[in-house]
Amino acid sequence: MSAAKRAAGRAAAEVVEDGMRLGLGTGSTVAFFLDALAERRLDVAGVPTSEATAARCRELGIRLLDVATTTELDLAVDGADELDHDLHLIKGGGGALLREKVVASLASRFVVIATSDKLVDRLGDAFPLPVEVVPFALGPVRHGLERRGFEVRTREEAPGTAYTTDNGNFVLDARLPGGIEDPAVMDVELALVPGVAEHGLFVDLATEALLGSDDGDVLRLELGAGDQR
Repeated sequence: MSAAKRAAGRAAAEVVEDGMRLGLGTGSTVAFFLDALAERRLDVAGVPTSEATAARCRELGIRLLDVATTTELDLAVDGADELDHDLHLIKGGGGALLREKVVASLASRFVVIATSDKLVDRLGDAFPLPVEVVPFALGPVRHGLERRGFEVRTREEAPGTAYTTDNGNFVLDARLPGGIEDPAVMDVELALVPGVAEHGLFVDLATEALLGSDDGDVLRLELGAGDQR
């Protein structure tokens, strides 16, 4: 699996051009991208989506941008827990979904990097949808998700201790048996639930995907272009 993640990460690093302003994602596949990006020694800078990514960028010498003064990015690169053939995503397994969506929304081009097994026909069945919730609303949001048919659990840092995001919120992991039939509809529906800070459905944000396999091959998916190697 490491070979597949490395292949996807290195393929994404080759997409980056000198002078770009980047969105820098979070996760194990992104870690390979950051290493490969640093090796290229380009004049680039980026907005990190987590404190962990920011710390790794400082170690590698990748300049950071302040999201407060950034209005547009040339390219965002991030992982996905699941994606479908329309390049709709589930993200947030690492807990950075809110910052990841903010950064993705700033990018004119969003490249998803993952292993080939992350490609599914329907989102949300095998991998639960992360929902970031303000602590006060944890109970009401949980009940609302359950009424919509989700199987819900509160993510824990350790037994009996709720996981807390970089934003100080909690995460509910919500699995829908049979998967999410219409991600675009669910995207809007969950965004309107009071107390939801963000959810892990990324709809109409990704422009392409680079999917690595254990033999080092990379499958490229682009909207409207089919599969390419």
